[in-house]
Amino acid sequence: MIDELFTPLVIMQWLGTSFGVVQVLLARKNNSNNYLFGIISILISLWVLYQSGLYADILLNLYYLIMSIYGWFYWKLGKQNEEAPISYSDKKEHSIALGIVLGCFLLMAYWLSQHTDSDVPYWDAIVCAFAWAGMWLMAKRKIENWVYLNISNFIAVPLLFYKGLYIYAGLTIFLFMVAVSGYLKWRKILANENGRDYAQA
Repeated sequence: MIDELFTPLVIMQWLGTSFGVVQVLLARKNNSNNYLFGIISILISLWVLYQSGLYADILLNLYYLIMSIYGWFYWKLGKQNEEAPISYSDKKEHSIALGIVLGCFLLMAYWLSQHTDSDVPYWDAIVCAFAWAGMWLMAKRKIENWVYLNISNFIAVPLLFYKGLYIYAGLTIFLFMVAVSGYLKWRKILANENGRDYAQA
């Protein structure tokens, strides 16, 4: 029993979880350096997920890696070489996010069910779909990212328990709670910024 606690898979889960916790706490504080910790967590997760046969999550984490690099530069530089502010999504961005969910789910569900040995193709696909949209919104520093990410987290928890990835399941429960807090924190930041803009007008 003790030996099972120190297998490479378990040790890597703990390492990935540690970096993931730091990443999400920094994101909650609106700190752009969250992406640096996130990148390390993603690289560790790729190995763990490959060993566990969660193939859609491997693609999801490769996407996370790309969006983390993009998000770090976007948060730092924005569109005019200035730090991008938190904002609400407009109608176009909402449409893009929903399109990402639908398109990703259809593609992942087909690929997983027809071309892999996954025993949870549709559950894996829906987790992936909402997370893809959430990460895109996070990279754009949109407050709705927390909503999409938490839908993914909510569905992911039982899937991770089913796969025996109990540490990652615990991390995902923690991420769910932080995402709720993050949404409230970002909304407060937005309200304060809007209040300052109104006072200066």
